[in-house]
Amino acid sequence: MNRCSLQGHCQLNVDWRPSNRFDDPDSTLFEGKTSFGMSVFNLGNAIMGSGILGLAYAMANTGILFLLTAVAGLSCYSIHLLLKSSGVVGIRSYEQLGFRAFGMTGKMAAGIAITLQNIGAMSSYLYIVKSEFPLVLQAFLKADTNSGEWYLNGNYLVVLVSLSVILPLALMKQLGYLGYASGFSLSCMVFFLSAVSIYHHHHSLSVPQTAYTIPILAFAFVCHPEVLPIYTELRNPTQRKMQHISNISILIMYTMYFLAALFGYLTFYTNVEAELLHTYSRIDPYDTLILCVRLAVLTAVTLTVPIVLFPVRRAIQEMIFPNKTFNWIRHVAIAVVLLTLINMLVIFAPNILGIFGIIGATSAPCLIFIFPAVFYIRIVPKDKEPMRSTPKIFAACFAGLGVLFMIMSLSFIIIDWTTGSSSTLGGH
Repeated sequence: MNRCSLQGHCQLNVDWRPSNRFDDPDSTLFEGKTSFGMSVFNLGNAIMGSGILGLAYAMANTGILFLLTAVAGLSCYSIHLLLKSSGVVGIRSYEQLGFRAFGMTGKMAAGIAITLQNIGAMSSYLYIVKSEFPLVLQAFLKADTNSGEWYLNGNYLVVLVSLSVILPLALMKQLGYLGYASGFSLSCMVFFLSAVSIYHHHHSLSVPQTAYTIPILAFAFVCHPEVLPIYTELRNPTQRKMQHISNISILIMYTMYFLAALFGYLTFYTNVEAELLHTYSRIDPYDTLILCVRLAVLTAVTLTVPIVLFPVRRAIQEMIFPNKTFNWIRHVAIAVVLLTLINMLVIFAPNILGIFGIIGATSAPCLIFIFPAVFYIRIVPKDKEPMRSTPKIFAACFAGLGVLFMIMSLSFIIIDWTTGSSSTLGGH
């Protein structure tokens, strides 16, 4: 079925430029306007969200540099597969690539994986806002813990942040407009790292739960749902240019992760995510530098949410309203519904965030390893690259690696749950 349609597109060269021959109705709206630098900021911000706070588990693990380097390399290769597939068929949407490769099944699988992965990510970021923001405000205002003021209640604050910061940014028509917010978000994390490096305290080292080290590192560079939307909006897009953007974003985040790991080794953190910041508040809750660090991390996490929301909204549109052109009412409604759902999860069911560990362990390997590889194998025509050609054999091995990661991650989480050794799962 796909064979002849593929052949029709094979003449497109790899440096395919957008024309009105999009398979994806949404994409005809923009001739890319986003600059190279802004695209790097947006992709870097998308990567950062998934990794830097989760990395605290892995920080004291000595093999981290090798693992981090391997994962960064694998992510670059994975993005290469996605871009090569989209170059062959002239498509710039993950769901449409799935459709071209495996019909409706492929489209729904990609859409569901993106939705689950990114809703999990957004929930964990907002959970950090809920648990950290009241403590930071309390320290700034030197308020009493038991004063009971509404503005020291995390539930109110998370709704306030969602309405005043996240929603307006999420309502932008294009991802490209978020470049400035992403640049600011990344600079906050640079401040966080430099402050941590100044402030490291020596603690006795006891290696943390290594069970989570590999899964967290494996998913430290998840930005794949954002790659194609950013490619769509790029000014004068070529496959090579988008690959450069991806490589630079991954390199920047690799450096930041490595520094976080290095100083994390010097300052041992007990728990992941919010606890990373709690560690500092235990040293001295009113220290100005520590307060600024915590505020910087809060800002960075908050500004990552809109970037992660864009691919979810796109996936929902692709699944429920295919072939519909851009519509402001639908654009706004999906964002409002998503944010409401995530706020309710964070406020009423914080313990459900442990479940997102399971979701992450299944959807992330699909988005990073399995889907890019199998879509590539199906989409690149056999007359250009036979099934036994080196690139396709590599892609097949890559998909196998994804299955292996999925099995490992799930096993680690299940073993951890059944042995009851984890007191941290509730705190995710």
